[in-house]
Amino acid sequence: MPYFRAPQIFVGFPTRYVDHGWSEAVEDLPELSERRLRASASERHGSALTDAMFMSSRDGHTFNLWPESFIRPGLRPVDNWVYGDGYPGWGIVTTPSLFDGAPEELSIYVSEGYWRGESMNLRRYTLRVDGFASVQAPLSGGELVTKPLTFAGNRLRVNFSASAAGIIQVEILRDQMDESVAGFGLDDCVELLGDDIERVVRWSGGADISRLEGVPVRLRFVLRDADLYAFQFVKM
Repeated sequence: MPYFRAPQIFVGFPTRYVDHGWSEAVEDLPELSERRLRASASERHGSALTDAMFMSSRDGHTFNLWPESFIRPGLRPVDNWVYGDGYPGWGIVTTPSLFDGAPEELSIYVSEGYWRGESMNLRRYTLRVDGFASVQAPLSGGELVTKPLTFAGNRLRVNFSASAAGIIQVEILRDQMDESVAGFGLDDCVELLGDDIERVVRWSGGADISRLEGVPVRLRFVLRDADLYAFQFVKM
């Protein structure tokens, strides 16, 4: 489905099916008696597992599927580690945070307790706005350089999370060159501290980037013990 904050991007939460076959390792998983009961009808019903994944697309036809689990079955000793659990429901819901003053969050609903009793449950999982994936760097540091792009707007906003010791800085590079635009170098950038979904990036000369509007540039992000979830050019 189109992501409501960026309708040109499609997102999905497919379910992954993995059958390890019956083994001692499978017998170590929770709810062995339930697993054996299912396996008595069909072995895969006792040995197979399911979990939730994440995929995205810019055309609705070709998708990038992340190979790692998006929602793992987890530590709970019941209703998770069997075939049929971990199926995400369709849709994303915006919900208020439990914390006063915190921004709204995204909620998705995932099945658990499949083939048990007289009902199946849905558990709500939450994540930060635009927080489906991130570029992450350790305290020793890392960096990301974008492809050449042009933008409309006069401010750059980022969605990021850093530790108390972590930072993010942004440098604007000339297209096809490793040379920064005057006034927008790494040393000019005010360090981004904290955790925010729409922090405006500032340099020594301020936050206004309107003079670069429509000009091909690249962005260089330098991170230390931080996650970068998204960036956006806006008019403010």
